[in-house]
Amino acid sequence: MTISRRTLLKRGIVAGTMLSVPSVLRANTAANDLRTVHWIPDDNLQVFDPLLTTTSITTQHALAIYDTLFAPDSQLMPKPQMVEKWAVSEDKKTYTFKLRDGLNFHDGSPVTAADCIASIRRWGGADSGGKLLLERTRDVSKRDHNTFEIVLKEPFGLLIDTLASAGLYLAIMREKDANRPATELATANIGSGPFIFNEALAKPGASFTYDRNERYVPRNEAPDGYAGGKVVQVDRVIWDNIADQQTALAALQAGEADFLQTPAADLYAVIQTDPNLELQLMNKSGRNMFMRMNCLQKPFSHVKARQAMLHLIDQEAMMRASGFDPRYVKTVTSIFGNTTPYSNDENTGWFRKGGDPEKARQLFKEAGYAGEKVVILQPTSWPEASNASQLLAATLGKIGVNAELAPSEWGAVVARRANKGSVEDGGWSIFLSDWTDAKLGNPLGVPFFLANGDKAWFGWPKNEEYENLRGKWSDVDTLAGGQALARKMQGIWWDFVGAVMLGHYFAPSAHRTTLTGLIPVLSSALPMWNMRKTSA
Repeated sequence: MTISRRTLLKRGIVAGTMLSVPSVLRANTAANDLRTVHWIPDDNLQVFDPLLTTTSITTQHALAIYDTLFAPDSQLMPKPQMVEKWAVSEDKKTYTFKLRDGLNFHDGSPVTAADCIASIRRWGGADSGGKLLLERTRDVSKRDHNTFEIVLKEPFGLLIDTLASAGLYLAIMREKDANRPATELATANIGSGPFIFNEALAKPGASFTYDRNERYVPRNEAPDGYAGGKVVQVDRVIWDNIADQQTALAALQAGEADFLQTPAADLYAVIQTDPNLELQLMNKSGRNMFMRMNCLQKPFSHVKARQAMLHLIDQEAMMRASGFDPRYVKTVTSIFGNTTPYSNDENTGWFRKGGDPEKARQLFKEAGYAGEKVVILQPTSWPEASNASQLLAATLGKIGVNAELAPSEWGAVVARRANKGSVEDGGWSIFLSDWTDAKLGNPLGVPFFLANGDKAWFGWPKNEEYENLRGKWSDVDTLAGGQALARKMQGIWWDFVGAVMLGHYFAPSAHRTTLTGLIPVLSSALPMWNMRKTSA
């Protein structure tokens, strides 16, 4: 193996950083035995309620402490989780669900049908697929202590899929916690899942601790994606929030951490040359970075300004500037991603290698662009998107657009993107985000796909023809039918431009070779059950 000067430099940096690992981390890891896993997540957990945000770190927290009725397996097929058995009536309008035995909340109270009903109703007030399901539902009612029914006004062929693969995780909470509006924060952090959130050891901004739920009764099946038996093989998982990548890698190399969820791409070479470490793709479908434009405010209230952005973007340049390893990136032209069965090439003639800046300039002119300020929310705590934001601003500037960066941490971006006002009133023009590629096969459950104006996801695009087609997705009963509908939806989407893709990337995780049993999934929210630690 040839070791480059750059590799030697990286090794020197990491070796130096190892000497400066914060003392608090050293204290936390002093008793890092085989029953405790130290996990460095890819974000700082700030929102604990899975119905208030789509961020993967919140979903990951919810996966640990809350169980759910159905869960997708490694092929995204829905499988029963809390449900022991279920049946549907001959007219396809009544679904009956019986809970399995041994389900208890962390406070010792049993999980009942009433808890499930309250949780479904709350979830249906926030999740886009859940909202559509409840619109078609006549009643959700209890038959007995552990049996409930969903009675529909009309058949909803994707009911089980929607419960299993929602855009927002269907966390089953205690009835008293779920009996609140979906917009009101749930604060108890008490579920019935395989881990218990340790409130006493919570150190916001520094670390969160999850303890094995000794009373949890896993399913008998082998783990498969999010489905199957959730068997916890360790006593405790501690999330150590270490924002500096080199410090995080130093902790991993020193054995003071066991798992680094998203190492920076320029550290892959160091990881791969360390015999005690391993790179592993945990999210097997990757993620798509995209930009969302504010369709309520100038200049992007005009469709031609949004179309201009399609022609402006050079995806390969965006991925390079972001800092992703070239081995782990692809271009993407379908709103249904690259890996879903609904990915297609309808109405993608706009795509051109290297982009087409002159076409973009022309479309801005046709949109009547008059020098309005274009404010790009730059997430400084997400380096890749921060880098892409800077390239975007520079690229817009080259075609005469008055682009300005608004740098802040991701939490501030999330807060500001809810502002529908003008940039003069604290609003925005563009923000960047990403979505798991595999989830883009679910236009009912993923809010990215909404185009119902001010009721849509941030950016608020509107197109009634497209929305009418999206509403028909729940009636699709064959793969071919879904693929035909997907082509029609995409054909319209790229005309009104609900978002612009910036590229498809994969981000491997790093862990010590002594940590085994990790479960790859088709998402960025990772399960923590099944993993084991062995001695070196």
